[in-house]
Amino acid sequence: MTRLIALLLIAGTAMLAGCNTMAGAGQDISKGGDALTNSADKAK
Repeated sequence: MTRLIALLLIAGTAMLAGCNTMAGAGQDISKGGDALTNSADKAK
């Protein structure tokens, strides 16, 4: 469980570091949500 939390924190930090603005972070998060939605739709 601790490793999972650490991995999520590292991934989140890397994702935010890749964005220069909060708008960029919002777009990245939105794209991730869209990908999850598409995957869920395909699995139906």
